[in-house]
Amino acid sequence: MSPEDSGSNRAPNSKDQLSLYGRYLDESAAEDGGGFLVEVGANGRSTDVELEQADEDQDGSDDQIIAPYDPSKIEIQTLNPTINLLISRLLNGMIDLAPDFQRKAGIWSDEQQSRLIESLLLRIPLPSFYAAENEDNTWVEDSSWAIVDGIQRLTAIARFIAPDALAKMSGIKAGPLKLRGLEYLRKDFEGKGYSDLSGRMQIRLNETQVVVHLIRPGTPEEVKFNIFARINTGGLPLTRQEIRHALIPGPARKLLSSLADSPEFASATGRRISSERMADREMVLRYLAFRLTDPNMFRSQDFDQFLAQTMRQVNRLTDDERAAHAIDFRRAMITAEEIFEAHTFRKQFPGQTWRLPVNKAIFESVSVNLASLTDHERSTLVASREQVVEGYQQLMADYDFERSVSVGTGDRFKVVNRFAKVRRLFRTVLENNGGSTQ
Repeated sequence: MSPEDSGSNRAPNSKDQLSLYGRYLDESAAEDGGGFLVEVGANGRSTDVELEQADEDQDGSDDQIIAPYDPSKIEIQTLNPTINLLISRLLNGMIDLAPDFQRKAGIWSDEQQSRLIESLLLRIPLPSFYAAENEDNTWVEDSSWAIVDGIQRLTAIARFIAPDALAKMSGIKAGPLKLRGLEYLRKDFEGKGYSDLSGRMQIRLNETQVVVHLIRPGTPEEVKFNIFARINTGGLPLTRQEIRHALIPGPARKLLSSLADSPEFASATGRRISSERMADREMVLRYLAFRLTDPNMFRSQDFDQFLAQTMRQVNRLTDDERAAHAIDFRRAMITAEEIFEAHTFRKQFPGQTWRLPVNKAIFESVSVNLASLTDHERSTLVASREQVVEGYQQLMADYDFERSVSVGTGDRFKVVNRFAKVRRLFRTVLENNGGSTQ
């Protein structure tokens, strides 16, 4: 099997209850990629990222609220604003459309946008919008809204009615929308823009009311994430990172985007990590999470909440601090690839030659540990790469380490375990080769 081959999507069977290393040793499992499940993108294809498995010993699932909340703090308000009011809020910077989220989600075609306008002209109700109220309001000012579900629809409406406002406030410069591909109003409206409409039709559009479910600031963040993880009005469930991106504006968005798009990250991960659903940004965020929080100090039992808190923490950093983290990240990517080559951030068992999928937990523990080293220490590890790789393969045969990067990876014990063992591996090689400065 060539290094380009990765895991399989087959369902687990009884022997999958054994250690992954044990499954690797089984010839029948090895023949189909070791039995490692991979994440699947929106197009149904493999993302080349190993699917993290839930710990069967732990109860609960991602879409359940597992902690008690004070019902008085949960406030979801249903509003019926007009299209004109939404455009006004957009023009005044009070609606965040997260344009790079829009790009990643896949911009609607002109025909799709035109048919939405056609629905408004026909007075066909639109699906509800979902938004979160940002905590930036004072007693004299209304707060801004982060649109989480309905970005495509609101973008289409703004592009038709107020393209300049859309470009100015959200950076989406698609130009004015001219109606095309209409189903019912082709004879009267095909090829027309907003300014070509009669005053009566313009008023009809502007006075159309829509439904907005607005989650107020006092609502616990865990509840917000739970709500947005469940909604699916657009036909494609939001990923956790897409939700974080929509709910938490600020400089963190730009940093995650730039590092996920960096050539160093692309090369180290074999250019196989999809950007379509922000899988690449989540991996960068996981790196930053453990650079900003010592793994030994990790206490969170809700890993999604931990990552959300990290985005806010990145927002509070200075520009110089974010730039320094970007430099460390790129250096870690380069060093990791120089050491592990085609198996960078992937499981590699003794005697294994084919390449398995990228593993998020390994990505965290290897990249963060490399970033914490000096340039001299990183160079020493590269020069001693055979020792590092041999030690790493032996580490993968360790049951506890293997579990810590495979099952229930957000568990505190497993986080501490995998970071400590990778750090110990690097330190041992450095001490054996006179490259340690500690």
